Amino acid sequence: MDWRKISVIARHEYMTNIKRLGFIIMTVAVPALGILGLLLATLLGGEAQQIGEFLARQFEGSSQATGVVDASGVFSPIQPAYKEDFVSLESEEAAAEAVEWGEVSAALVIPEDYVETGRVVVLTSGSGFGVVEVGDSADVRAFLVDHLLAGKVDEDIRQRAARPLRPEARVVSGGETRGEGPLSFVFTFVVPYVLSFFLIMTIFVSSGYLLRSVATEKETRVVELIISSVRPMELMAGKVVGLGAVGLTQVLIWLLSAVAFSGGLVAVVAAAGAFVVPTRVMVLGVVYYLLGYTLYAILMAGIGALGTTMQESQQLAGIFSFFAAIPYMLSGFLFANPNVLLARILSFFPLTAATMMMLRLPLAEVPWIDVVGSIVVLVGSIPGALWVGAKLFRVGLLIYGKRPTVKEIWGIVTSQG
Repeated sequence: MDWRKISVIARHEYMTNIKRLGFIIMTVAVPALGILGLLLATLLGGEAQQIGEFLARQFEGSSQATGVVDASGVFSPIQPAYKEDFVSLESEEAAAEAVEWGEVSAALVIPEDYVETGRVVVLTSGSGFGVVEVGDSADVRAFLVDHLLAGKVDEDIRQRAARPLRPEARVVSGGETRGEGPLSFVFTFVVPYVLSFFLIMTIFVSSGYLLRSVATEKETRVVELIISSVRPMELMAGKVVGLGAVGLTQVLIWLLSAVAFSGGLVAVVAAAGAFVVPTRVMVLGVVYYLLGYTLYAILMAGIGALGTTMQESQQLAGIFSFFAAIPYMLSGFLFANPNVLLARILSFFPLTAATMMMLRLPLAEVPWIDVVGSIVVLVGSIPGALWVGAKLFRVGLLIYGKRPTVKEIWGIVTSQG
């Protein structure tokens, strides 16, 4: 291949697409929203804090008190520390009425034999999920324990028994301790999502420009002139590099603007020791990012060239976008056990290896055989994808009016030409 021609094509694709109106509008959208948010915060002044408090209350759940019908005598009177969150009610009928009319969020009906049996009737409105919520409530448990032990044990012991656990997560990974501080749990979820999100976003953005470029050149038959002076593989390589750079530029601008408008929140959190991303995770994240993008870009360029219209090309290339998103569909399993067998298997499949490993790495100590094996699979898949993609790209550029069938595509791949 002639690398000079590839660089010329890449530079042309990059300069042409960053000047497009659509690219400019999409790129400035995030900074514009950030500026708008700052202006609104400035104009609203003191009201901004009230709005923030209102939104926070929506995620905290109900602020209503919980009713208590105490037939055991253990929980009467309610201790002063709990009077804001719990109110006494005379009977189960009164409790049911209070719940139905929304005067309390739920009610606890405590029978006379509570100490012997531990049985408590929970009254809620709506669905039965409210019972589960009350049963799992730390405040309800603290209320019960605190009243049971009142006057029977030392005051400090009673308070600690009411709230025995205040977890502080620290995850040991690769000899490094990470996840310290109150925000550690949140960052454990955020980091893997951000890493894999940017890979998928780059794939979507870059493939959109790539498919538009190929479809336009096919429809105008300009491609027939282009391939008279450059080889199809050189043309594809130049487009992949140039349009990949366009997508990376857009994502980088979005990332920098988000950091800038956050008021340095990321730096503050890092300085406070709330979360420290291990060096190994960051380095491997970049490796998987580059390998994953290269593999997907080559495949989407080859498959996308088979479409006779822009819409057909997008439909064909959408297959690979689906594979890239599969790890997201399994994220519930990954957070519970990042080294589950299914996750390990998908880490060795080329089309899911990059995103799966980028999700797994920040969550746990991933076996080195998975890391090395997935990288080997990706590196080994790129030449194969380039060989297949170049064949499809070369033939697809000259197909007009009819999308090839699966049998014809297989014939193109297996041909000796």
